[in-house]
Amino acid sequence: MRDYDEVTAFLGEWGPFQRLIFFLLSASIIPNGFNGMSIVFLAGTPEHRCLVPHTVNLSSAWRNHSIPLETKDGRQVPQKCRRYRLATIANFSELGLEPGRDVDLEQLEQESCLDGWEYDKDVFLSTIVTEWDLVCKDDWKAPLTTSLFFVGVLMGSFISGQLSDRFGRKNVLFLTMGMQTGFSFLQVFSVNFEMFTVLFVLVGMGQISNYVAAFVLGTEILSKSIRIIFATLGVCIFYAFGFMVLPLFAYFIRDWRMLLLALTVPGVLCGALWWFIPESPRWLISQGRIKEAEVIIRKAAKINGIVAPSTIFDPSELQDLNSTKPQLHHIYDLIRTRNIRVITIMSIILWLTISVGYFGLSLDTPNLHGDIYVNCFLLAAVEVPAYVLAWLLLQYLPRRYSISAALFLGGSVLLFMQLVPSELFYLSTTLVMVGKFGITSAYSMVYVYTAELYPTVVRNMGVGVSSTASRLGSILSPYFVYLGAYDRFLPYILMGSLTILTAILTLFFPESFGVPLPDTIDQMLRVKGIKQWQIQSQTRMQKDGEESPTVLKSTAF
Repeated sequence: MRDYDEVTAFLGEWGPFQRLIFFLLSASIIPNGFNGMSIVFLAGTPEHRCLVPHTVNLSSAWRNHSIPLETKDGRQVPQKCRRYRLATIANFSELGLEPGRDVDLEQLEQESCLDGWEYDKDVFLSTIVTEWDLVCKDDWKAPLTTSLFFVGVLMGSFISGQLSDRFGRKNVLFLTMGMQTGFSFLQVFSVNFEMFTVLFVLVGMGQISNYVAAFVLGTEILSKSIRIIFATLGVCIFYAFGFMVLPLFAYFIRDWRMLLLALTVPGVLCGALWWFIPESPRWLISQGRIKEAEVIIRKAAKINGIVAPSTIFDPSELQDLNSTKPQLHHIYDLIRTRNIRVITIMSIILWLTISVGYFGLSLDTPNLHGDIYVNCFLLAAVEVPAYVLAWLLLQYLPRRYSISAALFLGGSVLLFMQLVPSELFYLSTTLVMVGKFGITSAYSMVYVYTAELYPTVVRNMGVGVSSTASRLGSILSPYFVYLGAYDRFLPYILMGSLTILTAILTLFFPESFGVPLPDTIDQMLRVKGIKQWQIQSQTRMQKDGEESPTVLKSTAF
């Protein structure tokens, strides 16, 4: 049978039809850019301290000194989770005693925030943190919400492929797009933290599923020369554009419910794409629906101003589509030989570390110096040149050196953060942007590199396992950010150290640039060290053979 690309070559490479599919599928990714990162603003934690009710009879001096002070970053700031015992200071106030002069504040008994908290409203009017008091002893709940969103992404990664193969790319794309938008809309009416979080898990499942469906649909419809650009620049840059839109929405809408409602509107508008995006002809052919595939291709030819041949798919050529059954492979094959086992372990570490760095820096936006909205926009905007650089590096330079250099860049500037004086906060923010640039470039390249390392027979499984490690990294990333509450630089030290160690590890990967893709496990490139180990083993065997007459005799035959 002729190759599908050969059969449909008459459509051309980059006609109006291909451009339409390219931009519409890329546009469908825009809501994904702000749905995952929206938690930066939905769960923002403003400055807060214990609430001192107005009904408590305190003088202005005692009211101003009702909150104990603590030293943070070299300056005295009010504690967020403790206050002086109100009954005690109310008694002192009634007696006319002055705080600090008549009463030693350090000796006063303290208590927790029994009446709740008061929150600064300069940045956020309301968030899920301020609405449900997710601070102090409950401050672990905000990062948990983000982690559970990525748990939903992990579950969606498992099921999206099977759903797409069974029900079609287009159907799953719009079903999961509706799932993402619908559950986001329901989150607006959440009555408690638990309801919000459960719905957020479902939003995560829908988000990754429509992303994968759009990616596969575009890859199957577009021609060979356009597929790589779509998979790298098209999908990634439109995702980054969605990420850039997020702080613009959040800047003008400071209430979390109204912000979430506004973020669902683009998803609703994407529903109109149903009438413009076709099903994958490749998938239709695999299901035996040849006539439907022909209708789509003839429509594409008409849009491109090309006359389609009278017969596109010859039934005699298609009858043997499923006549040969490929050899079945299992996940065990990813660890069957020493070489593929080492590559699998190294790939898992590489993907997990890059994911921790990427999402950790993205979610750490509120902790950066300066305006949170400007910082979020810059963190999103820096992804565009990062994707362009990654595409150029993949075109012209070796893979492992490109990825390792990008990781070294990202990790080293993060480690350098702790050496920057606190007053040079613009320099600190710039270093974070450079770190995000390097890690994003590596994230974009690692997809292609991993696919090139694994052989055809287990390529999907290899990339799938690596991608799962990436999801685990995204689940862990909110807690790297959470460590910043104990030490401002601790998240950067951990992420920077892991990134540099992984950059060193990447240098031991085999190089796939300019090398034909392996089809079998035996054809895989060797990891550095494995090759030498095998040569040494063969040398020892040869020496043993030279010393053993039995072996010499057997080899003579």
